[in-house]
Amino acid sequence: MNPLYLVPNHQTVFVLAVNTLMTRGLSDADGVDQSFTQQPWLLQCNQTVLLLEMERCGEQFSSDMNHVHPEDRCNLTHFIREYHVFSSCTEKNAERIGCFWPNPAVERFIISIHKHFFSNCSLDHAVFIDPPDDTLTLLIFIPVFLTLAMVVLVVWCSKRSDILA
Repeated sequence: MNPLYLVPNHQTVFVLAVNTLMTRGLSDADGVDQSFTQQPWLLQCNQTVLLLEMERCGEQFSSDMNHVHPEDRCNLTHFIREYHVFSSCTEKNAERIGCFWPNPAVERFIISIHKHFFSNCSLDHAVFIDPPDDTLTLLIFIPVFLTLAMVVLVVWCSKRSDILA
């Protein structure tokens, strides 16, 4: 049975009025011209425009990086400003176009920029070697002896407390 049949007539009208207002969103701007109000973002990410804008950001970054000596390109302090401008450019343009940042297309572009400018900056592979035998022996035996000393101390104290009790 419909729940509205259980409600008296004056309450039925009230329920219908409230339902109508709720479905209309209780908007206070029903009679107001909404052409000046900000509309929600209905943009969809246009990958072509996004890549064109990323290229523009990349060209500006390349131009800025030409002023940095190639030997200084591995030291971030020499080009931090240029990199910040590049990063901000990609973020702002992606958001302006209606795309998330970062997204896969932007990430691929940034990785290509990194490969172009910073491919020689990787550190040499670190080779780990064992310390000298004397040092290694000390590093192993000191914790072993401390552990044994603590066990002996606990046993000795527990036997002594039995004698005193």
